Order: sequence, then structure tokens, then C-alpha cells
Amino acid sequence: MATSYAQEEKVAIAAVRRACVLTSSVFEKLIKNETLVKGDKSPVTVGDFAAQALISTILQNAFPNDPIVGEEDASDLRVESGKAMRDRIISLANDALTAPLAAGDDPLWGVGPGRDQSADQLLDAIDRGNHTGGSQGRMWTIDPIDGTKGFLRGEQYAVCLSLIVDSKVQVGVIGCPNLPIDPAHPERGVGAIFSAVRGQGARQLSLEGTDPIPLRIPPTTSLEALKFLESVEAAHSSHSFNDRVSAALGVKATPLRMDSQAKYASLCRGEGGAYLRMPTGVGYKEKIWDHAPGQILVEEAGGVVTNSRGEPLDFGLGRTLGENYGVIAAGKDVHSQVLAAVQKVQGELKAKV
Repeated sequence: MATSYAQEEKVAIAAVRRACVLTSSVFEKLIKNETLVKGDKSPVTVGDFAAQALISTILQNAFPNDPIVGEEDASDLRVESGKAMRDRIISLANDALTAPLAAGDDPLWGVGPGRDQSADQLLDAIDRGNHTGGSQGRMWTIDPIDGTKGFLRGEQYAVCLSLIVDSKVQVGVIGCPNLPIDPAHPERGVGAIFSAVRGQGARQLSLEGTDPIPLRIPPTTSLEALKFLESVEAAHSSHSFNDRVSAALGVKATPLRMDSQAKYASLCRGEGGAYLRMPTGVGYKEKIWDHAPGQILVEEAGGVVTNSRGEPLDFGLGRTLGENYGVIAAGKDVHSQVLAAVQKVQGELKAKV
């Protein structure tokens, strides 16, 4: 009998692999060489749109009935003022779609030489990401470039794809082109893909989608040595709150800060002991595409992901996770202690108000 979701994982890995090549190309051509005005974020916008068009096209060919919840919308590209950017996006997406077939690819997914798409087809592919989400049925989430500022700096970013079925994440794939292959051996270079299927474990693959290595979150040796994984930008997650939690736990280790869902991948292979993303203000709602792939990756590597109330993240509320109670991800052996410390600090801060 075929492995459950084996085809979905295969397609997702192939789509993320091609999108990693595409986004790396955007950085090399449009950012590293500064061919545009310094500080102009249009290269990352071009990469976002082109990667979503690419992934959506592959999903449409492989699973034509599955809706998509994606970050991007093509309305600004359909008007005359968007022509220059639109032309670059179409060119990039077609370069990625028509690249030679690699291990695991299937021409039926609309990839390989001669599989160019028209501008209208690719704009429609981007707009297939406009699904509203919900609690019933299958849906894919796409975050084509997660960690915009990290991408622009040439640091950490991620290409993220997940399959949600009846509110539960079943498949998650995260591509991290700039993450070290092996943090203990930096000479081995950078670039890896992380994949997980519900009930089947998590693994790290090469950037070509080969050579799988099983992932398991290592046990915590001591709370003092626990290293928090945090966002680089304080606007994304409260560093000061995390410092209070560290003090409550007796943590002495310096936090490891990086952009994107690369933090989830790093947690799974022991580069940090816990990932905290606590709200910095009221009103902001986390998007489902920012956490769905990372959640299943951590859970399948033996970890736990909850909000600050100890509740599982709810991916059936629409395009967001609803009211923001933060995100806490850690190994099973330490999650309850981190959660208790978070709640303790929350109580202390509330008492001061």
C-alpha cells in the first residue's frame, strides 16, 4: 500500500527545490550585484511573486482540485504600471519551470524543458493563492520568501510549503538555501530542505532533494544551557519578554537570532532548545503560512508547538491563527517548563499594569 501523503511530499519537495534555485538566482542577480537602487525592495517582491507562481503552477498540475492559501496577490501586476516588474517575474518563473528535470521530478507537474507558461497563466497561478482558508478539506499554504530582511541581507530566509487537511497540517516542507548543511562542519557549505509528514517523522535533505537524514530534537542537558531561537527583528517578537523568560528559567546561553522558519528547522537538529515568538503589541495576527510547515516539522522531530495558553495552533480559522497568544516550540522534555515560565512572566507583567 502506498505511503500516506507520499505523493504530496514528493511534489512539495520538488516545488520547494525549484523555488530555492529561483530565489537564490534573484539574490545573485538583483541584490548582490546591486543592479537596482540600493535599499529598493523590488528584487524580493520579484522573487516572492515568481516563486509563488512557480509553486502554484506545480500544485495546480499535480493536485488540480486543491485550493491554495498564499501570501501574494497579482492585482498590481495586471495594470500597465506593473509591466516591467511583471515581465521580470514571468521570465524568472519560466526559467525555473523549464529547468531540466531532476531527481524526483515528473513532467506531469508542468516542469521541464518546453513547459513555459504565458503571462496570464502565471498571474492566474499567483492569484490561486487567494483562498480564504477554513476548517474543512485540503488546502496548501505557500510562503515563497519567508524572512524578507534576512533574504535582502544574504542571511536566513526560507521557502515554505504545507498541506493542511481538515485544520491539521499533514505535510510540511521548508527550503533554507543559506542554512549550513551541518552546523558542526561549516566547510560543507550551505543549503538544505527540511520535510515532515504526519506520523512519518522529519528529515533533512540536500538542496537537490536527496540524501535524507532523520531529524530528532536532542534532549535538553540543562536549562542553564538552553538556547532560545528568536527573530532578528524585535518588531516581530518581543526580545525583552524573552529575556524575562530566560531569567525565570535560569538560562545563561545567548539566544540565537535568525529570520524566517529556518528557526524551526534549526530547533529540529539541536541548534537551539526552544523557539519563542511572543506578540509585541495588540492587533497583529500570525498568518498560517508562517507556522504550518514549521509546526509539523517540530512535532515530527519529537517536539511540541503551542501558544502561550498551552493550546495547539489552530490552522482552521482562515488565513490567520486568530488572536495572537504567541508561539512556543520546544522539545517534549522542556516545553512544559518553558510554557510555565512564559505564563509566569505574563502574570508578572499583567500585575504591574
